[in-house]
Amino acid sequence: MAASNNTDNLGSELIDFSLIGVDGKIYSSDDFKNAEVLIIIFMCNHCPYVKGIIDRFTEFQNKYKSRNVQLAGINSNDTVNYPEDSFENMKLFSSERKMNFPYLFDESQEIAKKYKAVCTPDIFVYDKNRILKYRGRFDDNWKDETAVKEKDLEKAVIQLLENKEINFTQIPSIGCSIKWKL
Repeated sequence: MAASNNTDNLGSELIDFSLIGVDGKIYSSDDFKNAEVLIIIFMCNHCPYVKGIIDRFTEFQNKYKSRNVQLAGINSNDTVNYPEDSFENMKLFSSERKMNFPYLFDESQEIAKKYKAVCTPDIFVYDKNRILKYRGRFDDNWKDETAVKEKDLEKAVIQLLENKEINFTQIPSIGCSIKWKL
């Protein structure tokens, strides 16, 4: 079922977290304190919207790593009813997709609830002061990269790197709803 995020929490501070990554390391929000821009992506393994753009996230991390931009993916889906999103399958997904950013497991769903995450992907972009400045889509065509006309995430990140405010309408990300535990 498709869902879209909202921007009602723009201007809020980064919410602390401590989650295990597919590499076995525990990551906290402090691990990313030196990033100029921090991008938190609520995502999962099975969602076609995520699958449609996961390679773009990896390319984006490659392109902006030298400018101190850091991505971190968080999977909060219920793994009992959606076993394809299990921690073991996260490891496979990350490896198969050659993900170059931490992929973290929010098994309790506590972090997704604190962030008010809605869908996969749900993208949260924080400036160097860890204030939420962008919560919107990656670009305007998740199905076909060759048809993309608007690269919203990239435009937002460039503005933040130039110490500017986001000066365009933030269009919600659309994706599968987060699969909440019953």
